[in-house]
Amino acid sequence: MPSPVSAEPLVRAEGPPPSPPRPRGRAQRYERPILAGIVTVAALLFFWGIWHSAYHTFYASAVRSMTDNPVAFLYGSFDPAGSITLDKLPGFLWPQALSALVLGFHPWSLVVPQALEGIASVVLLHVVVRRWAGVPAGLLAAAFLTLTPVTVGLGRSVTEDAPFVLLLLLAAEATQRATAGARLRPLVLAGVWVGVAFQCKMLEAWAVLPALAVTYLVAAPTTVRRRIRDLAVSGAVMLVVSLSWMLAAGLTPAADRPYLDGTTDNSPVALVVGYNFLTRFQALGVDAAGTGSIVADRAHSRASAGMGDSVWKMFSPGLASQTGWLYPLAALGLAAGLVTLWRRRPPRTDPFLAGYLLWGTWLVTFFLVFSFGSVTGHTYYMGVVAVGLSALAATAVTRVRRRGVLCAVLAVDIGWCAALTLHYPRFFPWAVGVAAILGLPALVLFAVGGSRPRRTALIVALAAVLVVPTVWSASATSLRYNQPGGFGRIGPGSIATRNGAAALTPEQRRVLAYLTAHRDGARYLAAVPRWQMAAPYILSDNASILPIGGFTAHVPYPAPGTFHHLIDTGRLRYVLLSPADLTHRARGARTPGRALVRWAIGHCAPVRVARYTLYRCGAAGHGG
Repeated sequence: MPSPVSAEPLVRAEGPPPSPPRPRGRAQRYERPILAGIVTVAALLFFWGIWHSAYHTFYASAVRSMTDNPVAFLYGSFDPAGSITLDKLPGFLWPQALSALVLGFHPWSLVVPQALEGIASVVLLHVVVRRWAGVPAGLLAAAFLTLTPVTVGLGRSVTEDAPFVLLLLLAAEATQRATAGARLRPLVLAGVWVGVAFQCKMLEAWAVLPALAVTYLVAAPTTVRRRIRDLAVSGAVMLVVSLSWMLAAGLTPAADRPYLDGTTDNSPVALVVGYNFLTRFQALGVDAAGTGSIVADRAHSRASAGMGDSVWKMFSPGLASQTGWLYPLAALGLAAGLVTLWRRRPPRTDPFLAGYLLWGTWLVTFFLVFSFGSVTGHTYYMGVVAVGLSALAATAVTRVRRRGVLCAVLAVDIGWCAALTLHYPRFFPWAVGVAAILGLPALVLFAVGGSRPRRTALIVALAAVLVVPTVWSASATSLRYNQPGGFGRIGPGSIATRNGAAALTPEQRRVLAYLTAHRDGARYLAAVPRWQMAAPYILSDNASILPIGGFTAHVPYPAPGTFHHLIDTGRLRYVLLSPADLTHRARGARTPGRALVRWAIGHCAPVRVARYTLYRCGAAGHGG
């Protein structure tokens, strides 16, 4: 049961005090139907048009390879022969690979688990916020999250953040139960969920630890010694689960697993700490050189126009239009909570305090991490930010009783939504007019009306706030503004994913037929200088094509000695080049793979197949 302080409104009420909350254990009569409606809307937004899904070429190639054998599945091999991994940990692709095994390998079958994870996140946020702030707040939080464009984008994409958000919400839910009763078991479970989330987004998963640890350390109803002990046990479990894949990869002989992309030394530490963490903070002067990873200017040099790396980046239209529609309301929820905590001085174990520690620390931590960490223009990173915004915004609406303050912030939020959408004047600008027509009279009535009209006015004002983000989210059902299977951006900045790699062209078919007929027992049909050349053959036929150079083309794999050994032992006989690879500029490119290509051109016998040139190396070639 909440304490007397936790049951109080955030700021002093005007007029009659709110009625006491009903017992939390018994669902309100309206809760289940409304929650079912929210889940239905979420399912429609996530699944609509899923049959038009496209392959994300890089990730889909890895999924196809991962369905081939358990080793490729465990390590996230890009190619079926298990030569080189993704440039990330493979955990976020495991559900997609399992879905492909059950449903068949199709573009839509890779999106299905993402959509289900998105629906589960909506329901779980409702559960966590409901326990803290009541049924109305829980329902509002779920609705806010559902109608935030970045959430819809995640449910229709194949990126890491759909399972990542769900796993962190599972950790928050377990921490909430642990804090309420000072229970070790759910706290350990929270550590397990964070560890599994590490397999999706590596060290980014640990950004949730301040929120979880502070909540339990401050609010759990037990002694300081036991709180510290419980956190230590949970932290140890979290560390073991987090590092399990890295330990498995590090302890396995290099010859028995794929090479780790993104690294110069085939080290899991270089992949996780250097390539996928330190290179993200170059704006702060962090230098990843010496970590064994591909350095920052090569790995993550693509900057999004107008973003940069500062707090202001989070307010740029490119990011805020996907996740930031509720900034004013969430700021009110956070500020009002802090004011109430200062004035009321609730007991340490009060659930009101625990909830604000959890969501306030969650939002501030991720907001700062993404402000100064490079996201290279990818909006899907903002999924975890949308969770914190939804929780705090819902609490502001349901618990702030000073009408003037709430009315002013609702007006500011409507204006903020209008400003964001007018930055894209050709993208449904009529939504601004609808928001104004709904919002202005509702806000006036809310400010001066009686008790019953005020309730209706508040609902209409909230509808006005949600008009624009709802229009943006609903636009995902049109292929013009979103195609399932890609990066998940919603709206005018969406880039359609091309499905060209899903089927081989007639010329590529001729190349594949030639390579298959002349394979002579080789492990690889051919080596290619870029992963983009390998992807169509993997997606269409699960063909064993050796990609040189990894994702960035700067990975020193295969090493010259390995390359020549593959040729000498007959496991590789051909190098496949496109016309562009034969130009003087391409041949002079300074990448590790270009040296191998130049060697093949100088030492192997050329064979023309369609517009491609194959170089036959080894006994039948010029140089062997």
